[in-house]
Amino acid sequence: MAKTVIPIGPYHPLQEEPEFFTLTMEGEQVVDVDVRMGYNHRGIEKLSESRTFDQSTFVVERICGICSTSHPFAFVRAVEDIFPMEVPERAKYIRTIIAEGERIHSHLLWLGLAGHFLGYNTVYMWAWKLREEILDVMEILSGNRNNYAMFKPGGVRRDINAEDIPVVLKKIDSIIPTMEMLKKAVMDDPVLHARTKNVGVLRKEDSINYGAVGPTSRASGVARDLRNDCPYGVYDRVEWKMIVTENGDVFDKAVVRILETFESIKIIKTCLEDLPPGEIDAKITSVPPGEGIGHIEAPRGETFHYVRSDGTNRPVRHKVRAPTYMNLPTFKATIVGETLSDATIILAAIDPCYCCTERMAVRDPAGRKLFDGRDLVRLSQEKTARIRREMGVESL
Repeated sequence: MAKTVIPIGPYHPLQEEPEFFTLTMEGEQVVDVDVRMGYNHRGIEKLSESRTFDQSTFVVERICGICSTSHPFAFVRAVEDIFPMEVPERAKYIRTIIAEGERIHSHLLWLGLAGHFLGYNTVYMWAWKLREEILDVMEILSGNRNNYAMFKPGGVRRDINAEDIPVVLKKIDSIIPTMEMLKKAVMDDPVLHARTKNVGVLRKEDSINYGAVGPTSRASGVARDLRNDCPYGVYDRVEWKMIVTENGDVFDKAVVRILETFESIKIIKTCLEDLPPGEIDAKITSVPPGEGIGHIEAPRGETFHYVRSDGTNRPVRHKVRAPTYMNLPTFKATIVGETLSDATIILAAIDPCYCCTERMAVRDPAGRKLFDGRDLVRLSQEKTARIRREMGVESL
């Protein structure tokens, strides 16, 4: 049978960010997939090295518009790992609350989009309506619906007001009945079962071999969650359950995320009820020479930051590894053998975030660097000027 190549991206209605997938088809069946990255490089690591440690928390918050707490959380933990220090207890509780609020809204966003991709817009509308309630909670706690600007090396920037706690608890309790209804709709609907069960299966062995993380790996039976394995914040002091399923298909990936939202609600309520008094900032005045790592369990999986200091007020090296970077290669194991009609939901099942993932290195075959940051800016400006001349316009 003749083979057909079908490109998806780098700009495609399904993808909110640019990435390029090439599907090789035999009839309706996918026989190979190629993933190309590098369409959305923003130079965050290089920018961070020209900012102070405090300023860099705002820079890395812009890596991902959805998980805008995951990267600053990992970054400040990396800075705090450079030298022995203790974050105030109250700050640890607040960090955990913000991180779990983000997990809920991220999972609900994915669930709504998954319903939309499958043509089940009722799930889409329910999930996003619930997400609005959580974003309202985040606004009460931080002042922002997203990009909360709560984290800093040594603690958090803003406290939680005592008068806001009953309001937040009431609002969180109010979404639980609808969440239960949404869970029942997804887990009991025969149409959703037909579209997601035994589709895009990632076997446990493949998950381990590819180094998959987060719900992508836990849906394949890999009991790996940094909140449990390497506790940070106050995850070792509150009661919660790691959600692990065994089938590794699109359905199980949805189940893991739905059930995790209930665990996140439990964690937030416990933290708010047990919030201790005290300081929220260790008031770091300088960072000594050294290197540190910080990793946290973001909604999509392990987010990893490496920071090196030379004793000045800014990092001399900052390296970021986002969870999608680890989960993208699993498409080789999940999409081959499936039909074209299921390809989009399989691609979406890892909850990809391409802007988190992108990185770029420009070197010749001998390993010599061809361009530095100034060269890339110059090339971009020259291309913009050329396009402007061709279009005959003053500005773009």
